[in-house]
Amino acid sequence: MPERRRLVVVPARNEEDAVGRVVAELREFDPELDIVVVDDGSTDATGERAAAAGAAVVRLPFNLGIGGAVQTGFKFALEHGYEIVVRLDGDGQHDPQEIPNLLAPLERGEADVVVGSRFAGGSGDYRPAFARRAGIRWFAGLVSLLTRQQLTDTTSGFQAVNARAIRLFAADYPHDYPEVEAAVMVVRHRLRILEVPARMRGRESGASSITMLRSLYYAVKVTLALFVGVFRRRVVPDFIAQAEHPRGRMLSARRPLKGRFAPKKHSREEG
Repeated sequence: MPERRRLVVVPARNEEDAVGRVVAELREFDPELDIVVVDDGSTDATGERAAAAGAAVVRLPFNLGIGGAVQTGFKFALEHGYEIVVRLDGDGQHDPQEIPNLLAPLERGEADVVVGSRFAGGSGDYRPAFARRAGIRWFAGLVSLLTRQQLTDTTSGFQAVNARAIRLFAADYPHDYPEVEAAVMVVRHRLRILEVPARMRGRESGASSITMLRSLYYAVKVTLALFVGVFRRRVVPDFIAQAEHPRGRMLSARRPLKGRFAPKKHSREEG
């Protein structure tokens, strides 16, 4: 069976100092990777730097926000026939060497969405600021309650998804703190979500826009959106979750990962 087509989606806004290195690092990891950078209405040279590094670039005419940029990436993947999408941020915080660990559960048929968690299994040394840490813990607890599944990092933007999730997210994707709402949406549509340990690096450039006041605002807004989403009718037709390969075809298409895509084990010293 031919290997399933993979695409890396990199949403970026005003990341001209980092996005070129992100693309170059992905190319160094695997020269055959297809990469698309979604330039979310940047006012700097983000798109030009990404294109110069060898990525395809989708330029949005104005700032849609992280949710709109990520959904644009999923739409691009669906329209171009990709079966696996890896999503990582354009600020250099996600290490491409971790990608095989995200892909392995997809290839084994254990999940439809795999999240690189900064906290699963005691991984990494990530120490966010107090406001961010409080938000991460609040949403992890709330989403775990709503999904009846223990999740530790519902704000992680380092993810890998299969064709079923691509179809879902291309049709419907949240806007603010989209990862949080998307985790609940995935479970509601009977897709499977799984976390794997992943280390996170510091930003290569720029600064986070999340302040204490903004964290509080988003915490209230997204919490309300989660509860509304739980009780609203489905906004995506069932065929999006059902039209993908039947289980028999999915099982027959599984292939062990080899070479650079073989999963890398974390040692106890690293965790």
